[in-house]
Amino acid sequence: MSRHPRRVADTVVIGAGLAGLACALDLCRAGRRVALLEASDAVGGRMRTDRRDGFLLDRGFQVVNTSYPQLKRRLDLRGLRLRPFTPGFVAHTSAGPVRLTDPTRRPSAAGDLVPGRALPARDLAAMTALTARDALAPVRLLKHGADRSTADALTRAGVSAQTVTEILRPFLSGVFLEDRLETSARFFHLVWRSMVRGTLCLPADGVGAVPARLAQRLPGEVLRLETPVAAVTASGVLLDDGSEMPAATVVVATDAAAAARLLPGLAVPDSRTVTTYYHAAERTPLAEPTLVVDSFGEVLNTCVLTEAAPTYAPPGTALISTSVLGEDRPGVAEAALRRLAGLYGTDTSGWRRIAAYTVRGALPAMRPPWPLSRTTRLSAARYVCGDHRATGSVQGALASGTRAAREVLTDLDRA
Repeated sequence: MSRHPRRVADTVVIGAGLAGLACALDLCRAGRRVALLEASDAVGGRMRTDRRDGFLLDRGFQVVNTSYPQLKRRLDLRGLRLRPFTPGFVAHTSAGPVRLTDPTRRPSAAGDLVPGRALPARDLAAMTALTARDALAPVRLLKHGADRSTADALTRAGVSAQTVTEILRPFLSGVFLEDRLETSARFFHLVWRSMVRGTLCLPADGVGAVPARLAQRLPGEVLRLETPVAAVTASGVLLDDGSEMPAATVVVATDAAAAARLLPGLAVPDSRTVTTYYHAAERTPLAEPTLVVDSFGEVLNTCVLTEAAPTYAPPGTALISTSVLGEDRPGVAEAALRRLAGLYGTDTSGWRRIAAYTVRGALPAMRPPWPLSRTTRLSAARYVCGDHRATGSVQGALASGTRAAREVLTDLDRA
């Protein structure tokens, strides 16, 4: 990978996260000269995996959803060696643990959905109707429905306040990284649809395998690592080392905060911050790959990663992931570990903390009305893409990068 271009680029793409990779790939396939500049030492942006002492540590708890159209179009998912989670979750409520599992995939779990056992009969009927609609209706109906908050949408669907508060809010808080369910209902319905139609998995080599596989499809000399950009100029970009790289068009495919620095005046949404702790234990506290959520809100969610993907830890060791909202403040990690003892019903004092990752700007705050997609054109020959321009998801980032490439190609063809 060269750090200096040999030819003047048609397009400079700044940032080799999912959006930047998708944009660069599509431009290259169209025969355009592309320079993809990444400030760090590897591709992926927020979707990276570190290897440390035999552990695979994703930079924050992340999963791969097999129903995402962009992923299916761009990658051979079998090559990722995906390891599935249980199609459901366990919520720890004031009345004790409640297990919700998709009975269409786990018929043996149908007994958990007997009315009154996990959900009241009216709530079970409301959730069944909502799920069937989201799974079977044309996606355009979900995208163009009236937008409101997720909390309002669940209430309108007939789900009781208790079920929302104690079961659905704890689960969805981990999806949206906010605990008020103020996220756009349009996005909620699309997420719910994707979960019903797809499988949540971990790649055997960590979630960083997704951007790494995308990067492997780039032609040689397109990707330039450790090449930070200082500014977008009238003729291209100015690199941190003081050199200039001319280009007919520039696409900023960074996170929202970095995009705002490179493109003064760019309006960006608020963002969500999450911290994920990794602990190692000599034996698993839960012998199944199931997400556990906490209705008391002390943690967002927790799971034993090695029950899904044993490759995440050395043999004979369990790796537990636990996420909390916000920063890694003093006392938060200790409180989370104490709460894990209750959630798993085991002594956690001997667990070894392996790492902690705080991800600022992990997701955009998608309050209604939230546009599920928007143009990437910012000004003449200047474009911006990323999940903050679409939806806070792998699908959203890839789709935004795809749209950026399409709009760049349209404008270059017109020039």
